[in-house]
Amino acid sequence: MTKGSKIRVRFAPSPTGPLHIGAARTALFNYLFAKKHKGDFILRIEDTDKKRSKKEYEENILNSLEWLGLKADEIYKQSQRIKIYAKYLKKLLDSGQAYKKDIIWFKNPNKNIVFYDLIRGRVEFESALFGDFSIAKSLEQPLYNFAAVVDDYEMKISHVIRGEDHISNTPKQILIYKALGLKIPKFAHLPLILGPDKSKLSKRHGAVSVGDYKKQGYLPEAMINFMVLLGWNPGTDKEIFSLKQLIKEFSLGKIQKSGAIFNIDKLDWFNAQHICQMPAGELTNLCTTYLPKSKYSQKDLQKIIKLEQERMKKLSEVGELTEFFFKEPRYKASMLKWQNMKKKEILDSLNKLEQMLSKLKIGDFKKQLLNMKDRGRLLWPLRVALTGREKSPGPFEIAEILGKEKVLERIKHAKKLLR
Repeated sequence: MTKGSKIRVRFAPSPTGPLHIGAARTALFNYLFAKKHKGDFILRIEDTDKKRSKKEYEENILNSLEWLGLKADEIYKQSQRIKIYAKYLKKLLDSGQAYKKDIIWFKNPNKNIVFYDLIRGRVEFESALFGDFSIAKSLEQPLYNFAAVVDDYEMKISHVIRGEDHISNTPKQILIYKALGLKIPKFAHLPLILGPDKSKLSKRHGAVSVGDYKKQGYLPEAMINFMVLLGWNPGTDKEIFSLKQLIKEFSLGKIQKSGAIFNIDKLDWFNAQHICQMPAGELTNLCTTYLPKSKYSQKDLQKIIKLEQERMKKLSEVGELTEFFFKEPRYKASMLKWQNMKKKEILDSLNKLEQMLSKLKIGDFKKQLLNMKDRGRLLWPLRVALTGREKSPGPFEIAEILGKEKVLERIKHAKKLLR
């Protein structure tokens, strides 16, 4: 980097589909690099393809970036910049470096192109191999390589950070820069994200749009954490990062050259870690969308969420995990059995639980039960009666939220099921 020069990077998606994880990671790496060097992160919507570009996808891109916390310092739309492209196209046509047939072609000077990639090192292309190439359908319809060059110059982009699938565009763009006498930015081409089978990432590997991950109950913090480690290595064993920490630690020099493997189980793990670290009140607010309407107070809802916080991988799982708080559990009578207990023994345990609780408050009921020998014969049927599950939070924590009346109802139901 030149001393005193301002770092300006851009993320330039086409609104022809929702924002997917590969594009989102490119945006993230651009954002981190800019913020690390106190530079600008530019969002450029490349919407010159009128047939495929849609407003709904543009909104999806903007909403997804906002959800991830990647706020752009400036936003541009190529469709509003047609006159700028026309000016540069005329310059090439007037100088004889471009010519018209049905469309506008760039006259290839057939020179070797050498550039230094900040991730891959020295890269060389023989431009004669691709000959003359199209740069616009007309003065009002620039094509990708030409519009990108003009925009990167006009927007004073210092570093072009993009996926390695764009590396073949770089020599053509460098030729256009030189023909127009424009300053060439530095390039960095990111490794592709690959599926577990090492083929190019696709929907069959579980990769969907950022908006879909949000609907499934992933946190933006987890998505950021997961995406940054797809191709970037901090050089330590540390895995959990906040966006603020990443800005401090990020560097292009720590990006690997080889493809990064997408692993949905790892994403689930990151999400679970970030859910565990979240304040209970904040988590409860996020989980409300996935819960049925109920008479529980916000305080009780927070208690319910806190009970399941450590078991939750995704926010969307909260409905199933806490279902027994909102409707009567359904289960087979056989589940009430603890070890080698017989039917009469289980019934005796349930009768004992009912008699004890009828005379006590929940807190005293808990103390008395915990002081009893062989309490497993009482606690197991109680857990199943309250939840209908073999695995759940502790029965006393559940009982405190359900309340004495509801707990007695469920014990009576368990007795009825045994009979």
